[in-house]
Amino acid sequence: MSEMFKISLPDGSIREMPEGSTPADVAAAIGPGLAKAALAAKIDGELVDLTRPFTGDAALALVTSRDEAEALDLARHDFAHVLAEAVQALFPGTQITFGPSTDDGFYYDFAPPVIDGKARPFTDEDLPAIEAEMRRIIGADKPLRREVWSREQLISRWKQQGESFKAEWAAELPGDEPLTVYWSGDDWLDMCRGPHLPSTGKLDPAAFKLTRVSGAYWRGDQKNAMLSRIYGTGWLNKKQLAEHLTRLEEAAKRDHRKLGNEMDLFHLQHEAHGSVFWHPKGYVIYRALEDYMRRAISKADCKEVKTPQVMDARQWEQSGHWGKYRENMFVIPDEVPNTEDDGPIISDDAQWMALKPMNCPAHVLIFKQGIKSYRDLPLRIVENGCCHRNEPHGALHGLMRVRQFTQDDGHIFCREDQIVGEVQAFCEMADRVYKDFGFTYAIKLALRPDNRIGTDEQWDKAEAELRDAVVRAGLATEEYGWEELPGEGAFYAPKLEWHLTDAIGRTWQVGTIQSDRMLPERLDAHYIGEDGEKHRPVMLHRAIFGSYERFIGILIEHFAGKLPVWLAPVQAVVATIVSDADGYAADVAAKLKAAGVRVETDLRNEKINYKVREHSLKKVPHLLVVGKREAEEGTVAVRTLGAEHQKVMSLDEAIALLTNEALAPDLKA
Repeated sequence: MSEMFKISLPDGSIREMPEGSTPADVAAAIGPGLAKAALAAKIDGELVDLTRPFTGDAALALVTSRDEAEALDLARHDFAHVLAEAVQALFPGTQITFGPSTDDGFYYDFAPPVIDGKARPFTDEDLPAIEAEMRRIIGADKPLRREVWSREQLISRWKQQGESFKAEWAAELPGDEPLTVYWSGDDWLDMCRGPHLPSTGKLDPAAFKLTRVSGAYWRGDQKNAMLSRIYGTGWLNKKQLAEHLTRLEEAAKRDHRKLGNEMDLFHLQHEAHGSVFWHPKGYVIYRALEDYMRRAISKADCKEVKTPQVMDARQWEQSGHWGKYRENMFVIPDEVPNTEDDGPIISDDAQWMALKPMNCPAHVLIFKQGIKSYRDLPLRIVENGCCHRNEPHGALHGLMRVRQFTQDDGHIFCREDQIVGEVQAFCEMADRVYKDFGFTYAIKLALRPDNRIGTDEQWDKAEAELRDAVVRAGLATEEYGWEELPGEGAFYAPKLEWHLTDAIGRTWQVGTIQSDRMLPERLDAHYIGEDGEKHRPVMLHRAIFGSYERFIGILIEHFAGKLPVWLAPVQAVVATIVSDADGYAADVAAKLKAAGVRVETDLRNEKINYKVREHSLKKVPHLLVVGKREAEEGTVAVRTLGAEHQKVMSLDEAIALLTNEALAPDLKA
């Protein structure tokens, strides 16, 4: 007689199931509707296949499409496997590597087949045929079956199939890790931890789309073979896919790289990978943000500083960055290298320096200049600091991910008893800033990760300090999306994060503040306390924009290029209908400029409709049209971007209107 296991369900009931039973059996015992809807299961909190047998008494929760996060991840994982099976069916000789789910879909990396001695990379033209084959596999409703193999068995299989990449990967997996494969039917398998849906038929064939093909290096190393990466987006149903494609279409219209080119704001090129060439109009936006932030930090009683770009490697060793962040740093020798035909030669005696990837250690060095008393705290310093990080070429993305960037990077050195008040003040400052730009946001507390330093008591204290500050600021509410994120803090401290929501619903993690007791210790920073003894300050790392480059990219996409008037590079253009109005147009522009408005004139011998269309594409907020009649009457016809009709008003009224709109929100009464 087989042993009976007690299976606890979420509603508190208990089912007794015989040994060898699976979650699928429990679903069937409850009813045919649930058996059909079940996609996977959680056994004692672990997500597993429906066909995984119970090994003893357990708590069971069945996963259906209502559990959207888990269901989406499962579906996207399965879409990736179906993609790999389809590609190998259509293109024999293709080697598979691996393909995970992503935030909105999936991808898979392939080593293309070799034809006539040459690899044939996949292209976007291959995608329709691959999609059709994927739908055939989904329609076949092939069962997805898990097996555990030995390392030798798995490596042998991959070598027999000519799968050199998979064989290499299998050979390097930890020796004590069970190696699992999943069969699709009886004719295709892949190495995978799982879990998976019960069969390919659980996927909606109308809920995915392959989007593009790109190059990718094996294991992300440019020294390795180049692979073809096929991307797709996958959802639970056709409606979700349609909504996502609409969002993508809208996002493409708002792409900051496209708009940056159309508006003549900036460009990037290979002579300076990951660094921005700001054009005059783009730099106007940059400077307007810089001026705004300088006013904000001045109101918060912060002092602006400037620190060196290049610092000795020994400083980075002492701070800990050399050991943990070295691969992301640009390192240079402190000597003039000898040059030969093979290139520069560095002697063994060269001292190493590095371009700073962040400002924190330099700010500690400023704090350490002179003796600090408890009366000097808090010390708040901010730097619009240029930093460099050696990001991989393939990871660079317009203004959103660059190698050279400028942070609104601040540090507050304070006593233990000042932490909550300082964090509360920063929360209130961040709230004002984001509202000035028209953003809503969610504020989240990232809590201790598993891999961390410090005691539980220290973490309890640090997390409570940040939590209390948000509560005091009145932001720990549903309105502000308050949420705590277990395990997502830095290894040395918890942090608060600000997640902005843009006009099409995307979120961007921008601002942060975190408490740091480690760096002052490593760099031997101290102050003299009221007791006359040395004490370590707490160092609060804070930023609001994050980086100017990325924040500008977010603003461009949020506003679809139609920036608020105070940020617009050109706030108004005075355009003539006839050449007889050229003199009047120049006078109008001069008066607007004297009033502080960024203005240009368009006196070209072109039709006014052509001028209107051109300046609309450049997202100029106001077009002031003048002709012979306006010149005689001292008026202007104001066409506002996005408005259906123009308004005729006196020049004085127009100047008052534009002067008010050109003011930054923090300067308005």
